[in-house]
Order: sequence, then C-alpha cells, then structure tokens
Amino acid sequence: MKIVVDFDRCQSNALCMSAAPELFEVRDDGFLYVLQEEPGEDQRAVLEAAVRACPTQAISIG
Repeated sequence: MKIVVDFDRCQSNALCMSAAPELFEVRDDGFLYVLQEEPGEDQRAVLEAAVRACPTQAISIG
C-alpha cells in the first residue's frame, strides 16, 4: 500500500493530519509531509479516513 498525494491539489488544510497524525503532518512552513509513504495494512483504516477527509481529494491509495 502506498500513499499518493497530488500536491497540486493539496491545500495543506491538515484534515488528513487530524485523521491520521502518524501518516501526515502539516509543518510550520505550511506544507504537507507524508511521514510514512508505504504504511502497513494495519494502518489502512486510518489512511482511508484521511482520504475521505481530504476536501480536495488530493490523497489516494496506490
């Protein structure tokens, strides 16, 4: 499983970080960082929650 982020669509609003703080972080510079690009299957539920939370649909699972 791989996290795919379309950074052209991402607005760094941190809703993904709220849903999955172990996977995403919006830092002081205002940009989104993926903390684990290939999380394990045990994190699928939180990743799917982050995908659903993204208002710009910038996150997908590859």
